[in-house]
Amino acid sequence: HTGMPTAQDEGRDGDGTLPDLAGPEFRRGCFIASPHRRDVIDDFVSHTGARIATGTVGTRPPTRACLRFLADHARSKGTVFKEVLEEWISGHGLWSVSTLAEDKDTYLTRPDLGRLLSEELLKRRYADAPQVVIVLSDGLSTDALLANYEEILPPLLNGLKQAGIRAGAPLFLRHGRVKAEDRIGEAVGCDVVVMLVGERPGLGQSESMSCYAVYRPTADTLESDRSVLSNIHREGTPPVEAAAVIVDLVRDMLHWKASGIKLNRRQAGDAGA
Repeated sequence: HTGMPTAQDEGRDGDGTLPDLAGPEFRRGCFIASPHRRDVIDDFVSHTGARIATGTVGTRPPTRACLRFLADHARSKGTVFKEVLEEWISGHGLWSVSTLAEDKDTYLTRPDLGRLLSEELLKRRYADAPQVVIVLSDGLSTDALLANYEEILPPLLNGLKQAGIRAGAPLFLRHGRVKAEDRIGEAVGCDVVVMLVGERPGLGQSESMSCYAVYRPTADTLESDRSVLSNIHREGTPPVEAAAVIVDLVRDMLHWKASGIKLNRRQAGDAGA
């Protein structure tokens, strides 16, 4: 028996459907028939979302593992192509602007267009340049934005305010690439741009978000100039905790007038002085 529920199983839902293949009962647990040390495997499984202890049927994976793989793959593909609804954007009071990538197909096939947007719109929107501009983007995972928004943006804005840092109104950037934050920062003239963007989804984890923060970005900004916090989601770095880390990061960037490797070097130089 592979452990996969069938139509006759007691685990069948009341509406006549099978349990969600992406649910915790399929994602976590030891499915090895006769493990030598079940306690060790259970402990291992409890500390990771990786695909382990799935068991085998002869030399092949069990039906359960195969179906879960297909379900996770479908979920990952779905969040890449899914669009953030305008109702969600307006319902959260966000100002929205799109890059030159007019749809998801263009966004995926023309990364360069996902880095460009109307700078005149930004200049008019942020006529009085704030210290910090927070950019929210769907990126490669719409689920990441929708799942983490409520737990990361309010505490982030509140933390910046308590730190005496003036943040502008958050911006939603549709079809955005990380490099777009350089155009935004240069057009607005702010000190720091913080981009919260959906990461490329993995199998079984489509809600992971990353933060890319950069000090005084320009078109010539290098990738090494960015400070990055990744793996933000409920099973990774919790969104609320990430918000606190980002506030401290922004404070350090404003103090040292640097980000990325330059920030690390200046901090290390001060510690060694």
